Amino acid sequence: MTRFEQLKQREENLLCRTYGRYPVSVARAKGCKLWDIDGKEYLDLLAGIAVTSLGHCNDEISAVIAEQAQKLVHVSNLFYQEEQLELAEKLLETCHMDKVFFCNSGAEANEAAIKIARRYQQRVKNREAFEIITLDHAFHGRTLATLAATGQEKYLDGFAPKTEGFVQVAWNDIEALEKAINPKTAAIHLEIIQGEGGINCLSAEYLEKVQELCHKHEILFMVDEVQAGLCRTGKWWAFQHFNIKPDVITNAKALANGLPLGCMLTTNEVSQAFVPGSHATTFGGGALVTKVGAKVLEIMKRDNLCEQATQRGNYLEDKVMGLKSPWVKEVRGLGLMRGIQLTCTPESAKAIWDSLIEKGIIVNLTQGTVLRLIPALTVTEKELDYFIDTLAELLQKVEK
Repeated sequence: MTRFEQLKQREENLLCRTYGRYPVSVARAKGCKLWDIDGKEYLDLLAGIAVTSLGHCNDEISAVIAEQAQKLVHVSNLFYQEEQLELAEKLLETCHMDKVFFCNSGAEANEAAIKIARRYQQRVKNREAFEIITLDHAFHGRTLATLAATGQEKYLDGFAPKTEGFVQVAWNDIEALEKAINPKTAAIHLEIIQGEGGINCLSAEYLEKVQELCHKHEILFMVDEVQAGLCRTGKWWAFQHFNIKPDVITNAKALANGLPLGCMLTTNEVSQAFVPGSHATTFGGGALVTKVGAKVLEIMKRDNLCEQATQRGNYLEDKVMGLKSPWVKEVRGLGLMRGIQLTCTPESAKAIWDSLIEKGIIVNLTQGTVLRLIPALTVTEKELDYFIDTLAELLQKVEK
């Protein structure tokens, strides 16, 4: 039995099976590279699912972790902590928001958004509104409430009854959205670019009309930027590509470059809904993770990673489309949040994905036929070229 087979057997005996693992056991990582337990090197274009935006084991981040771990790690949110305020100030400088709530994950950030929307309507506006409207093919998390917000049957299987108060409508269909709004509607919650849904970007016209409807009906406009936020799309936030200003933003993945940290940002007006005791978290926003988060934002700004994401993303799109393969329909997305839509069958797409891993390249396959690339923002053109050349070789094999 190989070392890898032994590891798989240990996991089978010890862990609940909630993931379909990739056939790789990661032993260490640096930058955009991974090495398995046998020393094989991989080019990582997944970045922990859009998490390690500054690359694995970034030297500056590692130094902050080591220093802060000797100073203060956790005391709970019963105390004032300067580290939280430092990160909050840097986050609020990136957008029009006024207040921050820190938590541990994207699902928790979306839970906070759901709760603040309901409490804002019921305690600030005195409306008995609680319904949250979301879009088909969305993904907002795996808690019971965020599963209901996601609304996809494959994620809800076995978890009935579905949590009440969530309504899904067709993606990018403004008429369907308008019909769904009723006196019980508290908010509209959507991803500017759907990640798990296959890198689908909402149109500018649609988003502007969503904002108009929210203003007209006095409901909150909330955007889930758990995956798209913090330079990934070429701007600090994906919504900044459009003429809109949401009332609530959620984020998590890239915020602490691998440590568990999420946040919900909102306006002074909406923040009135939260008062002491109305919402809380034991671990959210601890000193260690927020100190790291502040350094992450400092590096992103200093190194112009928004501009770099745009440049690298455009480079990737141009090169892939330049292959002129009949098996590539389009490259969707913005910045370094990209989906390569293949025209082959899901079986062939899976074979391509398998072959990429065999050749030492890690990407994600979503919605059956979309290769999702969400690499570190520090990925080089040389690294992207290696992926593109390998993909071209594999696509030629599909043709044959």
